[in-house]
Amino acid sequence: MSSKLIQPPPMAASLGAISKTTGNLKMLLSSSNFNNKTLSFSDNSFRLRPMFIGKVTEQSSASSPNEQQEAEEEEEEDITVFQIKEELYEALQGINRGIFGVKSEKKAEIERLVKLLECRNPTPEPTGELDKIGGCWKLIYSTITVLGSKRTKLGLRDFVSLGDLLQQIDIAQGKTVHVLKFDVRGLNLHDGEFRIVANFEIISKTSVEITYESSTIMPDQLMNIFKRNMNLLLGIFNPEGLFEISYLDEDLQVGRDGKGNVFVLEKTEEP
Repeated sequence: MSSKLIQPPPMAASLGAISKTTGNLKMLLSSSNFNNKTLSFSDNSFRLRPMFIGKVTEQSSASSPNEQQEAEEEEEEDITVFQIKEELYEALQGINRGIFGVKSEKKAEIERLVKLLECRNPTPEPTGELDKIGGCWKLIYSTITVLGSKRTKLGLRDFVSLGDLLQQIDIAQGKTVHVLKFDVRGLNLHDGEFRIVANFEIISKTSVEITYESSTIMPDQLMNIFKRNMNLLLGIFNPEGLFEISYLDEDLQVGRDGKGNVFVLEKTEEP
């Protein structure tokens, strides 16, 4: 048996055959005889069109920092005084008026709410409406703090408890009395008081100048506890100096002293 060497077809011929077989043939469905399903194919040549696959950049739905800031500012503009007060009272929960320190995040939150109130002050010239200022006010927040060794020296950790801090304003006399309430557990002493009497003078439409006059501690047992650190106690709570009333309505007052400390007080009954 003789064998024959089969040569492969020429490359051009092969490409031609492939082109005929796999080319882009246009299929036509004969509408004249649909039942016979006659299919005819045209041998028309076609051109390959290059396909470009690109990534379409989608516009992010997230707002830019500037847009977010504008939205927050608009939201703050729409918030009412009642809502700000609600948020402020909630923020003040559990911090003991801030006297013994507040975390920076909480302090920033309170400062933001205080500034929102100040922007909505219904009494822009408070010293011209003294009837609103007069009476008794209770401190609910202050940036004045008693920390570290000061707190230890004053016994304000376990032995002595700091109660209400009141401000009694007598418009007719031009006087203010700051009252600090103390309880001493070890001596079964309740309602001890440290009183600071001061005069005030109106110096602008929003500010008064406070001048220290005198201070007393009652009863004697409480005086015995604080007598070694009387100057320290007075140095912390002495109201002397400039005091600007930055917000005032019938039941809430916000003020700032010459050192930048913030005070938030609510109207209360005389003790």
